[in-house]
Amino acid sequence: MIRMFSLKKEGQKSRAQEAENTQKPAEIRIQKDISELELSDTSSIEFPNGPDDLMVFDVTLRPDEGFWQGAAFTFHFEIPEGYPHDVPSVICTTPIYHPNINTEGKICLNILREDWRPVLNINAIVFGLSYILLDPNPDDPLNIEAAEVMRNNPAQFKTNVDRSLAGGVVDGVRYQPNQA
Repeated sequence: MIRMFSLKKEGQKSRAQEAENTQKPAEIRIQKDISELELSDTSSIEFPNGPDDLMVFDVTLRPDEGFWQGAAFTFHFEIPEGYPHDVPSVICTTPIYHPNINTEGKICLNILREDWRPVLNINAIVFGLSYILLDPNPDDPLNIEAAEVMRNNPAQFKTNVDRSLAGGVVDGVRYQPNQA
């Protein structure tokens, strides 16, 4: 009888054992995304679990123009095992008075919801977050009160943003002072 398959030699690792020692596809992709990340001089990235855990990180954005100029906002990223097919979880951990970010830090950004595609990357998300800090969209709000004020009374919206950045109370929410 002719043997079609060779027997595994003693001490030789099985394919399953070898697979356990290799990186998962999500880890490989996030490593690539982070290496290609284009952060501005006013942005930074930190790895709270240490440099070996790329699946959890914080990106801090410090807008140099717009309503939130001079403040710093941290966004917490958690990358799922199914990335890039599954969208990353991103929340804003810095309280902000913003029509597209609610008081729990949830973010209304289309690429973090229905428009996510595997061809997108972390750079696209950071760009989107930077964009809503520069040009908020009151027509697709999570913070409905802030969106109404922005649409109906832009001067009051600016006053509310300034009050929130100074550590004041806006719509019953007390904000911490935020000047980078």
